[in-house]
Amino acid sequence: MSARPPLPPFTAETAAQKARLAEDAWNSRDPERVSLAYTEDSRWRNRAEFIQGRPAIIGLLSRKWARELDYRLIKEVWTFHGNRIAVRFAYEWHDDSGHWYRSHGNEQWEFDEQGLMRRREASINDVPIRAEDRKFHWPLGRRPDDHPGLTDLGL
Repeated sequence: MSARPPLPPFTAETAAQKARLAEDAWNSRDPERVSLAYTEDSRWRNRAEFIQGRPAIIGLLSRKWARELDYRLIKEVWTFHGNRIAVRFAYEWHDDSGHWYRSHGNEQWEFDEQGLMRRREASINDVPIRAEDRKFHWPLGRRPDDHPGLTDLGL
């Protein structure tokens, strides 16, 4: 497997780049694409689910995006050290009944020498919101560079 820069050890700049690359991939809502940022045997805790390996990641993300419609995500670095990055995030989505949610969470990431994530720990809480209270209003896909981040949005 080829390297996935930026590589550890991370600086403030490279940690922010890594978080933005992850955000961009997740906003593609393409489970196969997203899975390539993780080691073959990557271990995840996502909410109450514990999985390992790319096929399991693809399965989890496929189920997620079949349920979480019009998904838009913003990630922000909380801290970093060596080969680890902690991020906070929020994303907005609606279910098949049209009920909107803003999901808030934290992730801890650990990377191998090639810049692949070998461990992901995610805690996430869903908050119902009214459609008119949404803050993420860009077309589906990558968040535009001029769209405010979490801190600027007061989240």
